[in-house]
Amino acid sequence: MIFACAFVSLWVQVIGLVGHDGILPAADYLHAVAEQVGAIRFWGIPTVLWLGSSDGALHTVCAIGTAASLALALGLAPLLSLIVAWVCYLSLCSVCRDFLWFQWDSLLLETGFLAFFVAPWVWRSRGRADPAPPRAALWLLRWLLFRLMISSAACKLGSGDPTWRNLTALDYHYWSQPLPNWISWYANLAPHAFQKFSVLVMFACEGLAPFLIVAPRRIRFTGAAAMAGLQVMIFVTGNYGIFNLLALALLIPLLDDGVWPWRWERFRRTRAATAPVPAAGSATAAPDSAAPRASAPRWPAWLIRPIAAALIFLGLVPLFHTLRWPDRWLGPAPIAYRLLSPFRIVDPYGLFAVMTTQRLEIVIEGSMDGASWEPYEFRWKPGNVLRRPEFVTPHMPRLDWQMWFAALGTPRDNPWLLAVCERLLQGSKPVRALLGADPFHGVPPRFIRAEIFDYRFTDFATRRATSAWWRREPRGSYLPPLALREGRLSLANPVESPP
Repeated sequence: MIFACAFVSLWVQVIGLVGHDGILPAADYLHAVAEQVGAIRFWGIPTVLWLGSSDGALHTVCAIGTAASLALALGLAPLLSLIVAWVCYLSLCSVCRDFLWFQWDSLLLETGFLAFFVAPWVWRSRGRADPAPPRAALWLLRWLLFRLMISSAACKLGSGDPTWRNLTALDYHYWSQPLPNWISWYANLAPHAFQKFSVLVMFACEGLAPFLIVAPRRIRFTGAAAMAGLQVMIFVTGNYGIFNLLALALLIPLLDDGVWPWRWERFRRTRAATAPVPAAGSATAAPDSAAPRASAPRWPAWLIRPIAAALIFLGLVPLFHTLRWPDRWLGPAPIAYRLLSPFRIVDPYGLFAVMTTQRLEIVIEGSMDGASWEPYEFRWKPGNVLRRPEFVTPHMPRLDWQMWFAALGTPRDNPWLLAVCERLLQGSKPVRALLGADPFHGVPPRFIRAEIFDYRFTDFATRRATSAWWRREPRGSYLPPLALREGRLSLANPVESPP
């Protein structure tokens, strides 16, 4: 279901992001790579869209990926469905570039790849009737969870950022994170002492609880509960797409059937006992409560064990980088890691190594006369100070997220933002669809610019008096007035567009 959420979320945006009239057209990108690289392009950019990258092809890959994800959720040909979903998502990640290079995209691909070794080799999954997954495959998933959590703690401590060292990071996090929600507004009002205590709890969950993965059963469950609690708190106080859902899913291999309430098990046994008994030789003679089918095919130990050993060894490369240990200790592993990096089966993790202590927001404005400017409102990122921050998870609005990163740098660091401006001046409908309200009602403006503002949450008194969730202050220009000249983006004429 997480795969399905990821595909549907991207499907409604993909044409605006990388379609023919999108921000970074996939067809132009693949054509340029083919001219410059040659046959090696198939390894460097693994995507089925080499067969065709039109808008219809992008829709088709999203549709096939969604169908495969739903088939997987229904237990239909699990291994085949997983492979199809994984190939489709990797194909989209390869061409969406800046918009699909987030850590949750990498985590989905790595988790999906490891799930190949867990999925039963059957045409119809029937719960307990399926063969048990190889232990090596379960340990691969546990290793991924360990790397994910430890890397998150290590990158914060290793960055030298004073807000993590003095436990003040959460004084800034709730309002400076990319897409806050309304619970973030309330969480920001918690007392300073509670915020510091919460940072300590976070470090315990990320830096200590993962070591309980190898502990005895009940202690392991305690570690799983701590990590789950952290993910739930992040989930309710921010919008991180499928990231927290994936982290929660990775906790499942730490559990066993004994964690479920005994009433559920009694209900299952009662239902199985009262079910009609099929005739001998019937195709339905094996109920869900049957023992695992020893004769069903599964990954052979002689194959899965060396694969697991290789993947664990490769996983040390990004972990060493996060811990700032020299990777020369790992022999040829870094070379293999770089060779396999286009397939994103082993990835680095670690969010918010440095806490942002200021929230700068880019506001794109258009004008018909160069004197009167109207802002383009985004659906999810902060804009109008009276608009309540909303929940958007598990949807991931890619452009809204990228706007947060763009505000941390300069236009030179984010050439895609110039492409957004150019498409808006051209009147691109797919790009306009990525935004919220269009102040020009479908008519492209003559001029466009980007201003930058400093945003911060209001307090109770201010919101009662003004209904504003945010306060903002201007911080100058991010992009000067731009216009189209002979179909190309250029600086607007100062006479037509006074400063």
